[in-house]
Parts: sequence; structure tokens; C-alpha cells
Amino acid sequence: MPWSRIISGIIAIALALSSTLLGGWYFTIAMAIVVFLGQQEYFNLVRSRGIAPAAKTTIVVSLILLAICTLNASLADAIMPIAGTFICFYLLFQPKFATIADISASIMGLFYVGYLPSYWVRLRNLNSTNIISNLPFGGYWPENWNQIFTPENITGLPEGLTFTVLTFLCIWAADIGAYFFGKFFGKTPLSNISPKKTVEGAIFGISGSLIVAVAGAYFLHFPYSVISGLTLGLLIGVASLLGDLTESMLKRDAGVKDSGQLIPGHGGILDRTDSYIFTAPLVYYFVTLILPLLK
Repeated sequence: MPWSRIISGIIAIALALSSTLLGGWYFTIAMAIVVFLGQQEYFNLVRSRGIAPAAKTTIVVSLILLAICTLNASLADAIMPIAGTFICFYLLFQPKFATIADISASIMGLFYVGYLPSYWVRLRNLNSTNIISNLPFGGYWPENWNQIFTPENITGLPEGLTFTVLTFLCIWAADIGAYFFGKFFGKTPLSNISPKKTVEGAIFGISGSLIVAVAGAYFLHFPYSVISGLTLGLLIGVASLLGDLTESMLKRDAGVKDSGQLIPGHGGILDRTDSYIFTAPLVYYFVTLILPLLK
């Protein structure tokens, strides 16, 4: 693995964990940067196919959606249809007649790189009303660092923080496991969409997510920790893989290897965040719907 890839990966992980720890508007701003850059790359892929989407309008309403998620998550779902309607109105009154492809690509950009990532903000802010913010702009900073490093005290951390970090760890385990195991032991191609991916790598990646999720469920005292951990790990492992394949499909259709060149050794923002796009909604509803039922 090239050193540029390793160093940029370490920097990305450090920035992700720092903003996640702070939470509040700090995390929202970090997500807004990712969404902004990710949508720029997405619309560049779309334009390469001769499509003229409502790129600026879609980016603006996506950023507004992130802000709404921070202010009042219960209103976020109402923004999606309103934003979609606004995008359609914008395209209808352009000098050039909009095509089905223009409208579809714009709505897809809103959904894929705006609405789905907004669930990371919802997940991080989960039950934030019960947490005393000790920094400006809704931020949080541990007063006792032993909480983070000792399993018996980790449940005292903000709930949204622990679920977000656990999801990150599962995704990283899935990505790293699939990469290394597939590279050295993979023989059976998984899909024509991404020829380098193998069945063996996918299985080992999902297994890595399962192991981390079960361990996290045990330390966080999930009800029926083995069953709930396996369920969560499977959801994250499969969603991570599907997110990777979806982005590969977009790049394949656009005829490019990477979505961009922003991150040395990794490509663009979408190349690094594709595994995260589908995972946050599943984890959010697992935490808010399934876990309460198990209790």
C-alpha cells in the first residue's frame, strides 16, 4: 500500500473522529464539507454523460437539510419532498427544456449525496436533549478521558457518539478486512461492476463487521448482545459493500477510475465515503426502532 494512501487515510480518520467527538455543529459542518465535495464529484460524473442537472440548487438544499437535521431531526424527512419539488420547479423554468435524465440525476444527487448522509447527523445527535453540552455550538468534550478508554465507563458517553463511533469501527473493519483478505486470498470475482472485488474478500469484510459489532454490543450492554450485535454487524457489512458497488457502478458508467483526485492515494471524496452512504440510515433505524423492541 502506497505511503500516500496510508498517511491520507490516517489524517482522514483523525479528522472524522475529532469532529464526531465534538458533535453538535462541529460535526454538521464536517458533514457539510463532505456532502458539498461529494456532490461536486457526483455531478461531474453526471455531466460526463451529457446530462445537465440542477447541481447548485441540489447542493444548497442538501446543505439546508443537514442544518435542519441539527436543529430538529423530526422535520428532516419533510424537507426531502419539498426539496425535490423545488428542484423540479427550477428545472422546469430553465431556458433549455429539461430532460428526464436531468431531473432524475438531480433527484438522485439529492437522495444519494444529500438525504442519506444526513442520517449521520441524526445518528450523532441521537438523544442530544439529554446531554449537557460543555462547548459552544452544541459541542461536547469529555471531562473524564477514562470514560473513553475503560469499557465499564463507556456507557456514560453521549449515546449518539457511541453509536456513531461503533458504526465507523464496523465499516473500517469491513473495508480493511475485505481489502487485505481479498488481495491475498480472493479468487472468485464478486461482480462485473468492480472486477477487483472477490467473494472471499466480501465474506471476510462482513465477518470483520460482525466481530466488531458483537464486541460493541457487549460493551454497550445491548439487549441480547450477541443477537443484536450480529444483526447490526450484518446490516453495516452488507450496506458498506453495496455502497462501494453502487459508487463503482456510477464510475463505470461515467468511464472513470476515480470520482476525483482530492485525497492522495484514495481518489475523491466519494471513493472514500461510498461505504458510509447506505449505512447511517440503517443504523439509525436499528437504534431507534429495533433496539427498543428488544428491550
